[in-house]
Order: sequence, then C-alpha cells, then structure tokens
Amino acid sequence: MNLRDYFERIGWSGLATPTLDTLGALLRAHNHTVPFENLDVQLGNSLTTEVEDAYDKIVNRGRGGWCYEQNGLFGWALSQIGFDARRIAASVMRAHRGPTSHANHLTLLVSLPHDDTRWLVDVGFGGSMLQPIRLLEDTHYHAPFTIGLRQLEDGSWQFWESLGDDEFSFDFEDAPADEHAMSVRCHYLQTNPESGFVQKLVCQLRRPDAHVILRGRIFSIVTKDGERKRLLDSSDDLVATLRDEFNLIAPEAASVWAKICERHEQFSAQNQAPDS
Repeated sequence: MNLRDYFERIGWSGLATPTLDTLGALLRAHNHTVPFENLDVQLGNSLTTEVEDAYDKIVNRGRGGWCYEQNGLFGWALSQIGFDARRIAASVMRAHRGPTSHANHLTLLVSLPHDDTRWLVDVGFGGSMLQPIRLLEDTHYHAPFTIGLRQLEDGSWQFWESLGDDEFSFDFEDAPADEHAMSVRCHYLQTNPESGFVQKLVCQLRRPDAHVILRGRIFSIVTKDGERKRLLDSSDDLVATLRDEFNLIAPEAASVWAKICERHEQFSAQNQAPDS
C-alpha cells in the first residue's frame, strides 16, 4: 500500500502515528470522503474480499465500496501505520436473518501499540460512526445517529445504530475473521437474487452532522432535525446525484437506470397492495 496515496484519497494530511487521536481522525476522514456503494453489484462486476482489489478500486479509481472493501482497506492502512487492526466477521441483523447473515459484514477491532484496550472501528456500515468506540457496553451520540454496544447472552457483542425508532445492528465475536466464510458470503451477496445488494442500488456518505442516502430512485438527507427526500427523475439525474452528493464519478451508472425504475415500481406496487 502507498499510504501517501491513500491519505490523499481521503483528504488527510496529519501525522501518521498510531495514537487514538490519529485513529479517530482517519476514521472521520475516510467516512466523509469514501461512499458506501454497491454500484459494481448492479453493473454485474465481480467483487472480492482481497485488500489489494479494494485499494485499486477506492484509491486508484476513486470509487467507494461496501464493507469488505472499505473496512478491508482501512484495516490495511491502520496496520501499515502501526495499529493492531484485527479483521472481524460479523452478522448483520442476525436475529432476523438467521444463518444467512453469517459473515455478511467485515468490521475491525483495533488496539494501540503497548495497550490492550480494544476499539471497534467501522467505515463500512454506511457511515454512522464518527469516532472509535471502546469495546464496552455503552451508548454514544454521533449526530444524527445514536450508536452503541451491548453484550448478548451468548457472549457475543452487538453494535447497534438508530435514527429514531428503528435500529440496525450487527453481531460479532472477539475472534479473528473466518476469511473463507466472508469470501463465500461476499459472492452470495453480489449474485443471489434475494440479496438486497442485487435488488437495489445503495449509496451512502457521512457528513459531519448529516447522512446522505440513495436507495434506488430515492435520495434523502438525514439530520438531527429530520429527513428530506426527493425522487430521481432520469439517468442524468442519477449520474449527477452520485457526482454532486457522493463525490462519485460514475457515468456507467446510467446503464442501470431502467432496472432501478423497474424495481422502484415493483416495490411501490407491493407496498400499495391490500392486506390478504
């Protein structure tokens, strides 16, 4: 890895020393510049869990990525700086999704040199986290999100985030990742028709006090004061929104506009169907 090129990609010019302040600054810089996005899945391009592939895509080609890419790249950079960055296989919404959630997320547990304190660090969960959180049960406010950690009855940990009443979470154990399981799940998430990543375009980016989200045709900005939404109206609007709101130059996204519209109509029809 060329750290200088990575730092330039995330717009960071601090001193690369393995301290807690550096860890937090890098996390925020990455989350504020690299969008969480699944455009390659929509385009049918194959993705891997290899950090070299993530580096090429995010640093060399200026793209974003999903958890395997973003946390993979971030963990590699942290290790190069001198942090102990452990890759952890997590399960998003395990209680609801069951075994299919196994290893469907990559997160990181990070320690400083000569310090056993462990910090949960994640730049691949859509952008709720603004600073590392210690591996302890606690609640934190990273506006507009409330986030936290809780320990479950089976001894595993659960990270949760909330924007109001709804809660989104992933469960994990304090153990090195099962790399094979993550590779298998990575393939499943980009090829199985039941995968949400296959069904819908997703792009998200963290701002200092807001969260911007594109799901299919719906673009929204969430702040502590609420949510504003608008409906994209053309392939040109899609490409412009990716560029202007997510710093993502992707004219190829226009080719999936018809699929996005078809899925939007299907989803709208399902929601309007009478109860049976």
